Amino acid sequence: MPPAVIVAHDPAWSARAQQFLRELRSAFAPLDGADEFTYEHIGSTAVPGLGAKPIVDLQVRMPSLPSLAELAELLAPTPFVPAPGARPDSPGVYADIPRPGDSEDAALYEKRLFHAPAEEAVLHIRRSDSPFAQFVLDFRDWLRHHPDQARRYEQIKRALAEQHAAASDYDDYTRAKSAFLDEIQPQLRGWARNRSS
Repeated sequence: MPPAVIVAHDPAWSARAQQFLRELRSAFAPLDGADEFTYEHIGSTAVPGLGAKPIVDLQVRMPSLPSLAELAELLAPTPFVPAPGARPDSPGVYADIPRPGDSEDAALYEKRLFHAPAEEAVLHIRRSDSPFAQFVLDFRDWLRHHPDQARRYEQIKRALAEQHAAASDYDDYTRAKSAFLDEIQPQLRGWARNRSS
């Protein structure tokens, strides 16, 4: 796995994400309730102007999660394969970690993780009612509307990428970003509530 390197924002990331999402809509069309699924470009590559690892993050939300095997079969025509995680405790592979103040119901945080290594893309499949799925959307939108905080987040990520440059995976880099998320969460939550009211 290449080291975590933050590169300048590439406007092509958005087009790549939309192409992947079209493929995913087609792949998941046979599933019951497919018309209720939500397909989203998330993460830093979804924030214009924000430097990021050149890995496009995608999210699909479903009312309930099919088995990993069923999803893998549906995704076989695409470049996405199950992502096992680098370590047994790799964060966010089989379940998301609840954010402070959110429900602790473990069932809400179950997920399926796929990746397309050659295409530099990651697919997070979460329940429609997952609080974490909503958090990543709110965080993306908050960064889009707060360019000063997006720049600060990029600086933090660049420093963490340098600090973890010799690591064999992204796990410690990912965990280290949580301090920024914890700090800005009250502002983000207030902004998201006001936006939706």
